[in-house]
Amino acid sequence: MMRQLAERPEDVPAVFAERFNTGDAQAVAEVYENGAVFVPEPGSPLTGREAHAANERFLSLGLPITVRPRHVYTTGDIALLIVDWAIDGADPDGLPVHIEGTATDVARRGHDGRWRYVIDNPFGVKPRSVQ
Repeated sequence: MMRQLAERPEDVPAVFAERFNTGDAQAVAEVYENGAVFVPEPGSPLTGREAHAANERFLSLGLPITVRPRHVYTTGDIALLIVDWAIDGADPDGLPVHIEGTATDVARRGHDGRWRYVIDNPFGVKPRSVQ
C-alpha cells in the first residue's frame, strides 16, 4: 500500500521517494500542488504538463531514488526543505547511471492538512568552486 501524502513537512521527501520508486507518474504528481514549479535543470522552471513530462523522464530511468533531508525550516503552512538525493543503478543497456543533487524545495500544507511541493528544485544547490 502506498504511503499517504505527508502530514509533516519533513516527511514530504520520503513520500516523494516512495511514490517515485513505484514508477507511477500519477502517484508522483499527487505530491505536487496544482500549479507547482519543477526545475529539471538549473534555470528551467516548468509548470503543468511540461513539469509532469520532465518528472516522467526521471521516472523513465526505472531506477530508485534515495533521499536524505538535510534541513527543514517551517513557518506556518510553508516549509523550505534542503534534501540530498541520488538516483543510482544501471540503464536498460547495463550502463551505470548516477545522478545526484541537493534540492531546495518549498512545500505547503493544503486545506486537507497534507503537505505538497510548491517548488521542486532538485539541483538547487550546486557546489561552489574554490578559486
